[in-house]
Amino acid sequence: MKFGFIGAGNMAGAIIKGMTIGTKSYDGKDITITSKTVTSAAKLAEACGANAVTTAAEVVAASDVLVLAVKPHVLAAVVPALKEEIAAKKPLVVSIAAGKTLDYLAGLLPEGTPIVRVMPNINAKIGASTSGLCANEMVTEEQKAIVKGMFQTIGTVVEVEENHFDIFSVIGGAAPAFAYMYMDALARAAVKAGMPKKQALEITAATVLGSAKMVLESGEHPWALVDQVCSPGGTTIEGVTALQANGFESTMCKAFDAVLEKDKKIAGKK
Repeated sequence: MKFGFIGAGNMAGAIIKGMTIGTKSYDGKDITITSKTVTSAAKLAEACGANAVTTAAEVVAASDVLVLAVKPHVLAAVVPALKEEIAAKKPLVVSIAAGKTLDYLAGLLPEGTPIVRVMPNINAKIGASTSGLCANEMVTEEQKAIVKGMFQTIGTVVEVEENHFDIFSVIGGAAPAFAYMYMDALARAAVKAGMPKKQALEITAATVLGSAKMVLESGEHPWALVDQVCSPGGTTIEGVTALQANGFESTMCKAFDAVLEKDKKIAGKK
């Protein structure tokens, strides 16, 4: 199986490194890369033992699985120019462009092209992404498994109905930024109280990691877990009520809505 990447940015780099260096599940010789900046493709290819070429057409010709790893606004310029090559090669096409639907992609590609849409997140850089996946009706279960295998090298893969994909883009794609902000704010509060920043951040991150595992593995509702931490008349309930009084939940909801609105604009839904 041969894989091709059009685009060699941060996310493409994380995926290719996960496939080759991180898990050693794939041979770099089976991966071909190009990018607008030829040097970035060459540098990535050298690091992963892959092949760098100068044109997207060369990538298509070398690929059974073609990954579109360019920015969403670039797709309309890049993909139609490759229509003839894609029609001849008939690859499985994978897009990681935020906000661009299967129907949108189908409009750019030859009729009958099997298309899988995937959204990984920044945690792919350490093999801890949560990636959402959906596919059009031309994609077989075997092809879907191929794509899942690729993205499992950078974390977990969740199959999501496309009508929920914009929601996934918030909780799976944007939410790491919210989590980073929360951890930084908590660590800064600890610094204000007198603890060194490095130690405060390490404790905060470890606590968030453990809390996430607790939600995933205990099967208990988050609020049930909150109740378990809050002793009557204790310290934690003071912090929880302060968060509620200052709009913690409503602020998170507003942040969610803002990302969702932007995603819909990119998709052309508004």
